[in-house]
Amino acid sequence: MRSRQVPPHARLREISESEWDHFVWRHPRGHILQTQAWGKLKAAHGWRAARESVLGDQNRPVAVALVLLRSLPYGLGRIAYVPRGPVVNWDDERQAEASVQTVCRLARSQGAFAVVIEPELLDTPADRHLLERLKLRPLDFSVQPRRTIWVNLDVDEDVDILAAMKHKTRYNIGLAKRRGVTVRAGSADDAALFYALLRATAERDSFAIHPLSYYRDFLTLFARGADGPARLLIAEYQREPLAALVVAAMGERAIYLYGASANHYRELMPTYLLQWEAMLWARQRGCKTYDMWGVPDEDEATLEANFERRSDGLWGVYRFKRGFGGQVVRYIGAWAYVLSPLRWWLFNRARALRKSTGLAA
Repeated sequence: MRSRQVPPHARLREISESEWDHFVWRHPRGHILQTQAWGKLKAAHGWRAARESVLGDQNRPVAVALVLLRSLPYGLGRIAYVPRGPVVNWDDERQAEASVQTVCRLARSQGAFAVVIEPELLDTPADRHLLERLKLRPLDFSVQPRRTIWVNLDVDEDVDILAAMKHKTRYNIGLAKRRGVTVRAGSADDAALFYALLRATAERDSFAIHPLSYYRDFLTLFARGADGPARLLIAEYQREPLAALVVAAMGERAIYLYGASANHYRELMPTYLLQWEAMLWARQRGCKTYDMWGVPDEDEATLEANFERRSDGLWGVYRFKRGFGGQVVRYIGAWAYVLSPLRWWLFNRARALRKSTGLAA
């Protein structure tokens, strides 16, 4: 039975940055994309970031939402986007309703024609019905990865993680070590190095990336020393950078956010050793799950039947990620609360013509 602890018109107040992050980092539904730092990152790169909170009976937050607002081209107006949020106990329908309505009030006050949310929920019938009761409608696109692989880190020994991997993946991790590949921690000072590897990867695999300043700002905000919530790891061979990745840890989960590799020395398998070192770092941070962050949005049977002959889109990524073992899971995806039906219709017409969501966040 769903509890009824929050009144329908929950009190609102501005909470401090420290109180906000304390709530998000400790909440079971908390996510790095709902932190203060993520709002600052997006605000520096084309978005306006706003925050709303819902308070419970003891004047403490029971729900928060980082809302990103962007003005779209062609006079379409402004849209609001909540990445991996709101952060709320979705099992408490009163809390969930108060949180969604709070976001909608904010969006309406900012002139937005719709709110797009991507909750931190897996795709289950019960939660789909909940979102429908909250007057949200499912969308045919998502901004964040819809399907991913979770690798279990909650084991007795590090070798137990290796034991759950495919044989070839374990072999490639060992091969990289035997051939002399080493891994070091980077910082914002290595942003240009990381970007050079990322640009080579983007050109090779045909995907879009942010400008260098975006990744430098991310590392400055999140990878600030040993205590930062994110880590840049760089694989080198004879001091030459071969690959790099960015991993973030939040609560009991780590997320592999960005990865890049050079076009040479790929036979040394540096990307395999990088993932292993990232998992070890995550375990040291107390994480129990390692999120590989994105594979093709197909059921596992389809993925397994097709990964050897397909390399388009995320299929090559799946071929690599599946080797680390883990469980394929699917998020509930993006849902919308429409505030202006006419402008929402115009937005979808424009999106159909551009083949893009317009929300790359």
